[in-house]
Amino acid sequence: MVKVATYFAMTLGAFVFWQSMDKVHVWIALHQDEKPLCFDIDTVSKFGMILIGVSLMWQQERLEREMEIKKVREELLQQQAKQRETQA
Repeated sequence: MVKVATYFAMTLGAFVFWQSMDKVHVWIALHQDEKPLCFDIDTVSKFGMILIGVSLMWQQERLEREMEIKKVREELLQQQAKQRETQA
């Protein structure tokens, strides 16, 4: 019984594999004449400039946030120093 089940499973597996390979070959045959996706230098350079611009914008925003944090920290430290002076 095990031999029959194994033979059936192997036959079914071979059939599924054969059908899938047939579909793959048909897909390749239908798409082999298509031109590959390629970019010209202008498109790549424009995209690179956009990425550089966005990167610089994010860096500027990060620096502005850091400066705001430093300013608030200094104000808090000055307030704490004034409170210590009044308590002493």
